[in-house]
Amino acid sequence: MKRLYIILFTLSIFSISNAQQLDILIDEALTNNPEIQTFELKYQVAKEKVNEANTLPNTQLGVGYFVSEPETRTGAQRFKISAKQMLPSFGAITARENYINSLADAAYEDITIIKRKLVASVSQSYYNLYAIKEKQVVLDENIELLKTYEELALTSVEVGKASAVDVLRLQMRQNELEQVKQILEQSYLAELTAFNKLLNRDKSTEVIIANGLVMPLDGEVIISDNLALHPELLKYDKLYTSVEQSELLNQKESNPMLGFGLDYIAVSERPNMDFSDNGKDIVMPMVSVSIPIFNNKYKSKSKQNELKQQEILAQKESRLNTLETLLDKAIKSSNSARISYDTQTKNLKQAKDAETILVKSYETGTIDFNDVLDIQELQLKFQMNQIGSIKNYYLQRTIINYLTN
Repeated sequence: MKRLYIILFTLSIFSISNAQQLDILIDEALTNNPEIQTFELKYQVAKEKVNEANTLPNTQLGVGYFVSEPETRTGAQRFKISAKQMLPSFGAITARENYINSLADAAYEDITIIKRKLVASVSQSYYNLYAIKEKQVVLDENIELLKTYEELALTSVEVGKASAVDVLRLQMRQNELEQVKQILEQSYLAELTAFNKLLNRDKSTEVIIANGLVMPLDGEVIISDNLALHPELLKYDKLYTSVEQSELLNQKESNPMLGFGLDYIAVSERPNMDFSDNGKDIVMPMVSVSIPIFNNKYKSKSKQNELKQQEILAQKESRLNTLETLLDKAIKSSNSARISYDTQTKNLKQAKDAETILVKSYETGTIDFNDVLDIQELQLKFQMNQIGSIKNYYLQRTIINYLTN
């Protein structure tokens, strides 16, 4: 019982160590990945547009010169200066600010989404590297085992208990495993490049990969209700809100706009005349109203906003269905990986027992090297499948974490 506690403690320490190592790499990716920086800059641009919205329409200034000066009672008019400022309806500027802010809120969800995806990508690439590395270790062990069997076969050939064909078959099997090992090395280098680029660093940077990932004794508790709070779905809520704000802005802009202006006309004095207003300049304050009487633009905009809201709700429901399917598939796949791991563990133990029997057969001089190759091949298959089960389990857990955490 004490030994069992020691084993469990060791496994828990390893899991914590592995998590810490991966967390450090994830933090580096979140800091350096240029795609995240791109989305953060897009968000800053969206926030800056608020300042653009908080403005009045341009002030209109005009200057006119009378080529043919019109004569009036008070004198000839020489030139005219005018200024005009339209004021949006009450609350229109605030409505525009709220609309821009709602678009920025939706853009912020993109940052959250891309960060989650990056965490998932880094984790999955890390587990792929782990699996390749572990398979290379297993191949090395099997190659050494075959070399040992080759020595036994050579000894048996010398005493006439085996043929040279047995030796050649063992050597050919070693060549096959060396080939697999070399192919795995190329796969490792390709995955290493992909991993390093996620962290925005040189492709050849070495990564310290944990040894011996373990299959957890019990399945982790999954709170599927958290899926409703996933940023991919929250983004649709933010987009829906932005359409609501767009409609409020549309209603404000459909109201009449009030304008204030001032005209100044310079007047020349009439010669040889003496009266009080002779040559008096004209100052004329003005008030104007812009009324969209014959404009269907705002009605059309309202209809568009209504259709957009329906579209967003349909998109959200569709995406929710997709995410629920992905979550259910990931849960079932992780369970399947656990089942596969348990089966491979049992098979591997039986293969080891068969190997022990074969070694004892050699001691009695009755070893069959065909059986040796068969057992070795089965043992390698079970080891590879075991590694694949562990990798698949952690890959599926990565998907589950992406969807529920």
